[in-house]
Amino acid sequence: MKSQKLKRILAGKITSNKMEKTVTVLVERKIKHPLYEKFIMKSKKYHAHDTSDSLAIGDMVLIEECRPLSKTKNWKVVKQINKAL
Repeated sequence: MKSQKLKRILAGKITSNKMEKTVTVLVERKIKHPLYEKFIMKSKKYHAHDTSDSLAIGDMVLIEECRPLSKTKNWKVVKQINKAL
């Protein structure tokens, strides 16, 4: 019996929804600088698959790693956390 690989789940804010069934999600995280020990904000953008195509810019969402859906799209939107104001 094969063990199922755990999929990464990240939380981020939608920065673009101009593509069909695709959103761009900005994920920010805090890391501690190894030498100066100051906390730094690092950010990265991911393309995520949105089947409903109803999310707006500024919404907070959870994205989950999945199989490659296109050249740049390896994530899918799991659920919406907060709506944009």
